[in-house]
Amino acid sequence: MKKILLVNSVVSFHEENGSFLDRGDFRIFTASTGIEALEIHRQERVNLIISDLDLPEMGGAKFCTLIRAEDDLKNVAILLTCRNTAEDMERASQSGANAWISKPIVPDKILKSIGRLLFVSVRKDYRVLLKVQTQNEIDSTSFFCTSHNISTSGILFETDKLLNKGDRIICAFFLPGARRIVASGETVRTVTKATGNYQYGVQFIDLAAEIREEIERFVAGSAGTA
Repeated sequence: MKKILLVNSVVSFHEENGSFLDRGDFRIFTASTGIEALEIHRQERVNLIISDLDLPEMGGAKFCTLIRAEDDLKNVAILLTCRNTAEDMERASQSGANAWISKPIVPDKILKSIGRLLFVSVRKDYRVLLKVQTQNEIDSTSFFCTSHNISTSGILFETDKLLNKGDRIICAFFLPGARRIVASGETVRTVTKATGNYQYGVQFIDLAAEIREEIERFVAGSAGTA
């Protein structure tokens, strides 16, 4: 199992994007500051640290320097996130990190970086035919669409139907070799695409243990190199 430490705003990104690192071979730790991250790394000896270039209490370059200076801590991959400016990208490239990516962070892009740094398979998109029913007493509707990704935390799908952040929905779909799955969820992220469609990130609510196991089996069997 690979241990990954998320620092500062990367934690919020992870939560807002339906736990994009939710997979059985990752164990996730979180920290708010560089000092807290150092203490966690000393205790856990993580395999990868994903952090902001600018941190409370210290900059990313100093953070990297402190890690590389300790023999017990230095053998870790570090991935920094930074603003999309020439100055920040130069700072990140000179920081001592193994790699860096500019913001806004894109899940597919950061997953590929993680795969390269940890030498693990990155999950491909998981596409299933999905029936979505809104739980609105005034105007309840249902429609079909195709998912872009799925995990035990939630599902990502695209449609021309308009939903709002916080809307409760019911998702119904079939996974290969599994029975029909019905799960309740809440929209936690909405993105308007250039095509005019809407992409929604949905977080599952009170997912039953047997459904969680079926999704885990599907994700594990669909994993591959991106």
